[in-house]
Amino acid sequence: MGAEAPSTAFRPRLSALSKVFVVRKTRAEAFSDGVFAVAATLLVFNLVDPKVSSGLSRALISEWPSYAAYAISFSTIVVIWVNHHAVTDTIERFDRRLLFINGLLLLTVAAVPFPTGLLAHYLQAGHDQVTASVAYGLTMTSMGIAFSAFNLYARRFRPVLVPLDWLAFSTGLLLWPLATAASFVSVGVALALYAFIVLFYVAMPILREDRGWGVRSAQAGSSLGALGGARAAESHGGDLGQDP
Repeated sequence: MGAEAPSTAFRPRLSALSKVFVVRKTRAEAFSDGVFAVAATLLVFNLVDPKVSSGLSRALISEWPSYAAYAISFSTIVVIWVNHHAVTDTIERFDRRLLFINGLLLLTVAAVPFPTGLLAHYLQAGHDQVTASVAYGLTMTSMGIAFSAFNLYARRFRPVLVPLDWLAFSTGLLLWPLATAASFVSVGVALALYAFIVLFYVAMPILREDRGWGVRSAQAGSSLGALGGARAAESHGGDLGQDP
């Protein structure tokens, strides 16, 4: 009897430790939004005043690599932020693993300003452009992999499981490494691919939503037409199943 008492007293502690750790979505979303906002804001510091005594317009035009890198990186962060919300809005909770995967994604997002600055600087400097482009591509590839892991793991917490959009899921995983490898052939081609990936993820969901709205509008119109026909039949004293 005396030997069993310690194990009995220790059992509640074990059961408490074995409980699944769950955090409120609002806290995870607030932290994530903060990281996205800081990363997007830091990008603007890569845009610098050329500080010239004359010919400001020409100097500003020569800064185009900074503008291009800023636009691509900011748009990429916005795309990831929108898709991050699209995932979190459909799940019920976060567990510990999902929090750490989310943290890995945010680690890559917070790192985006650094390779963006490298790319802008060395495109203007005219040397080490390949290295800067590869560093940028590796960062974006890491972010794509981290987001894919976040998206896949989060699916287990969705109350209704929908089919995975393989086109959207695989495009980034394939094109980011391809663009990175293209840096060794042509930095210009790599930049074009970086920009294309962003445009693809901006345009594709918008086009799909517009098409979905069109289908729903057509269905609503047909439903209203059927309802109008039913009311017309009722006004003539019959129904749709009877001859007039």
